[in-house]
Amino acid sequence: ARAADNLRMHIDRRTGAITLLCRKKVVEEVTDSETEISLADAKRLNDQAQFDDELEFEQERPPQEFGRIAAQTARQVILQRVRDAEREGIYSEFAGKEGQIVRGVVHRIEKRNVILELGKAEAILPEREQIPGERYNPGDRVRAFVLEVRRTAKGPLISLSRTHPGYLARLFETEIPEIQEGIVLVRATAREPGERAKVAVASTKRDVDPIGACVGLRGTRIQVISRELRGEKIDIIEWSHDPATFVARALSPAKVSSVTIAEPTEPEGQASAVVIVPDNQLSLAIGKKGQNARLAAKLTGMRIDIKSEAEAEAERAERELDNVDIAEALPDLSPEAVAALLAAGLRSPRAVLHAGVEKLRTIVEVADRAEEVFAAARRWMEARTAAPEPEPAAEPTELTPGPTTSEDGEPRTT
Repeated sequence: ARAADNLRMHIDRRTGAITLLCRKKVVEEVTDSETEISLADAKRLNDQAQFDDELEFEQERPPQEFGRIAAQTARQVILQRVRDAEREGIYSEFAGKEGQIVRGVVHRIEKRNVILELGKAEAILPEREQIPGERYNPGDRVRAFVLEVRRTAKGPLISLSRTHPGYLARLFETEIPEIQEGIVLVRATAREPGERAKVAVASTKRDVDPIGACVGLRGTRIQVISRELRGEKIDIIEWSHDPATFVARALSPAKVSSVTIAEPTEPEGQASAVVIVPDNQLSLAIGKKGQNARLAAKLTGMRIDIKSEAEAEAERAERELDNVDIAEALPDLSPEAVAALLAAGLRSPRAVLHAGVEKLRTIVEVADRAEEVFAAARRWMEARTAAPEPEPAAEPTELTPGPTTSEDGEPRTT
């Protein structure tokens, strides 16, 4: 070991007194007096000393014995330790703030990434985490969501976000007292930053309207949040334990006729919902460029397939045609021909039409009568689709989405 490696300095912060501590190994024969000590000398310092022990003791050494290089080294080591302590303090402070909102001042902008001062710390707001259209200047005060804090060689790296859904949830907690008190809960959020967001809320008390609490008197509370997000439109809906009701409400402001939930086929798969809406509500349910449907899917965590009532009825009619027994529809066919068609997967007249004459000619039992079988299937289909018999349709159960509001604070019932 080098001599400098076994020295430790202690500085009394109150008096400024410096104590030099030396660590040496107890050996039988001393070959390096800077790092080794004989057993006899060690016994004088500590009567319990044994061979191979390492003793640390105070050693007086006049300052003049330290040269310029040694003094500079000591200074650099002390400064480095101070910097390390400061960095560790910053990391410890902000590591506990992940998922919270912090306030900072714009210090500089580097390649569209905004560097903010958070007291003694610096944080980065990457371009991808900025709300589209926002512009920053040095000195601007900014609120942001602490996305991640991690150690790096240059010190702790604090990453911020203004687009994360968690930022929206934290803003609700900040601006709405009922959420701070636990009376109203934010159950889910979904955002397309700077454009539109949906927030699902629930009340822990029956006499408290969660939507009204979030909107505030004349929309004052929700307007504050919307302005913080550069005018982002915010729909507030009431969360429901029932998945079908929750999906219907998530598609507000569109009216929904029915919702069918399909559980995932795989353990970690995603549940899906088939939503039927009135024909005049289809475009509203989907939204501009699919935005309303996307946000509803994010909010509920489901895949959502939206269909108009006309589309759903057409699909139902097609399914009915597919389920028609070919033996009943084409009674002139022999049992052998029916069995051959079924074996080929042609279970209905509609399937026969889709297969075509060429396919029928490959089936031995009907090859000689392929054109006749095809024509019979076509006549049956034409008769069935040209004048379908009316069937009494049950009134669909409408799942009322409940009240919702936009950023203007006006209640809207869907």
